[in-house]
Amino acid sequence: MRPPPPPHPPAALSKHHLLRIRRCLPPVWLNAAPAQDPPPSPPPPPPTSSSSPASLSSLLFSCTSRRARFPGEQVHARAVALGLGAHPSVLPRLASFYIALGDLPAARAAVERAAWKARAFPWNLLIWGYADRGMWGDAVLAYERMLALGVGADRFTYPSVLRACGELRDAAIGRGIEQRVQRWRYGLDMYVWNALVGMYAKCGELEDARRVFDGMPARDVISWNAMVSGYASASMWGEAFELLQQAPGANIVTWNVVAAGNLKAGNYDEVMRLVSQMRSSHSPGLDFVTVMIGLKACGRNGYLRIGRELHGVAVRLCFDRLERVECSLITMYSRCQMISSAYCLFRTCSVRSVATWNSLLAGFAFMDQVEEAMLLFRKMIESAVVPNDVTVLTMLSLGARFGHLCHGREMHCYILKHGLTGSNLLQNSLVDMYSKSRQMAAAHRVFDQMQCQDRHAYTSLILGYGMQREGLVSLELFDKMIANNIKVDHVTMVAVLSACSHSGLVTQGQLRFAEMIDVFCIAPRVEHFSCMVDLYCREGLLKMAEEMINRMPFQPTAAMLATLIEACGIHGKTEIGDRAAKRLLAMRTNNPGHYKLIANMYISAKRWPELAKVRSLMSGMELNMIPTHSLLESEYGECPVEQDYCLNRSMPGCLSDDMTDTDFSSSEEVKFNEAFGG
Repeated sequence: MRPPPPPHPPAALSKHHLLRIRRCLPPVWLNAAPAQDPPPSPPPPPPTSSSSPASLSSLLFSCTSRRARFPGEQVHARAVALGLGAHPSVLPRLASFYIALGDLPAARAAVERAAWKARAFPWNLLIWGYADRGMWGDAVLAYERMLALGVGADRFTYPSVLRACGELRDAAIGRGIEQRVQRWRYGLDMYVWNALVGMYAKCGELEDARRVFDGMPARDVISWNAMVSGYASASMWGEAFELLQQAPGANIVTWNVVAAGNLKAGNYDEVMRLVSQMRSSHSPGLDFVTVMIGLKACGRNGYLRIGRELHGVAVRLCFDRLERVECSLITMYSRCQMISSAYCLFRTCSVRSVATWNSLLAGFAFMDQVEEAMLLFRKMIESAVVPNDVTVLTMLSLGARFGHLCHGREMHCYILKHGLTGSNLLQNSLVDMYSKSRQMAAAHRVFDQMQCQDRHAYTSLILGYGMQREGLVSLELFDKMIANNIKVDHVTMVAVLSACSHSGLVTQGQLRFAEMIDVFCIAPRVEHFSCMVDLYCREGLLKMAEEMINRMPFQPTAAMLATLIEACGIHGKTEIGDRAAKRLLAMRTNNPGHYKLIANMYISAKRWPELAKVRSLMSGMELNMIPTHSLLESEYGECPVEQDYCLNRSMPGCLSDDMTDTDFSSSEEVKFNEAFGG
């Protein structure tokens, strides 16, 4: 059987046939790219090109700029495999790569691994990386490790280390660096000397800072600024101003630092003198920060005329449209009792931001205008300005100070409605507001809902229960506060002692006073002694109260002596009251209530010569009698008729802290005029 003939080769298709076939193909097939063979791989580079230190350094630089971690780690592995991890051109790139990624442990590991042949530059990068992130302790440890491994520091190492020492307030390492600088003759490097001055100044070693400053062969603006700022931070204003006068070309930042320091220390006259001198021709002039500092000083000390002058300066220098300057101007006019001017300025503000509204609200609060503040707050909401925490805090403090519970509840509703309950400051303010409004159940509910019950919340509750004469509850809260490891401060102790005073807990008050000194290491202040004197006076322990006044390391306040005099008049202890009266008269206070206390005590004891002296003194001082009434009568029994004129309700810290005014009856007026010869 013959095999079949071989198949004929297919005939070539005509062009017309191919076009017909093409029309039948899907469009996707027609648009697809023709299949191609994979391109041939490039020939491998010569081994020297990808393994050279220059190539690895270039690759690491590219990975650092793009924050490409995985390729950079591959390059690192390649460098280690080739034994180039410690090469002078590769190691700094490795350190920079890991520092840019924020992986400082990896950077330190790379540098330490090559410490046997590394130079100072990679270590400088590592120390700078720690310092740039505020890791001051790690920066110092890296420096010490660098020296321990035998790597010599250079002049670029010391500025970062000295800055870390200054932030840590550790001058010992700084002194060692100064010795090394002197030994290796880096004395002409300005950066190192400036860092030394700044380090000593931050550590409070101003004598050493001045010694280095005086020994510098040359100084620049940074040197003078560092020394002046050091004196200013230590409140050595005389030395700061004297050095500032000598500084050649001291810039306006240095002047502002000194002025702001005096403002913080309460030296408002010195602030005005500095601002005035800055306006002279030989000084750097004023900027908006200077104007703000001057306006704050004017507001706090009531310098209305100077404040208006600064307002004119701000207008001339085109600072008056800056938001912070506008807020400072509104605050200044408010504190100078010119709330109408503050409101006019507020109405002309170009942009009424929340800070501007807060400034005017704080002005109404300073002027004790509660209703006006509430109206402004409502207008602020109507103007689509969203109040912040400062706004709500201002309104809550205003309601707490004047006992306006309705306004406080409105603010509480606003806090709940807008989801501001997460703010611990607002929660503390709510507890304080309800406590001062004598709504202890509401205060305790807010306290229980707090996520973080801190010292301020406990103190507000302790004080609130103390005002309600529930001293035992206050002491339980105080013990709970200690059990929760919450630190006690002097304000908390005032609240505790005040609670003991209002509730008559003499033994507990004495124990807590002793604990404050021996256990909590809090030095007693005048307020603590005043609470103890008030406690003894309420319980009739007048001899102990007098001993407390004589034993304390402060001069007694007029209110403290007045408390003792009032109690002596009630309990008939004229001898103790007479000694306290002589000390109070020697102070020559302008409070008529103090003199009325002394007069009533002498009237009760029928000591007419002493009464005549008091009357003569009051006539010479032209003091007016203001009739007042003491609620102590309900505690200590009925007092003589003359006791109705014994106290002034504006006297803080006295026994009768709940006094209200009453009217004269005709018989009382006759007796009063007879006693004083009117």
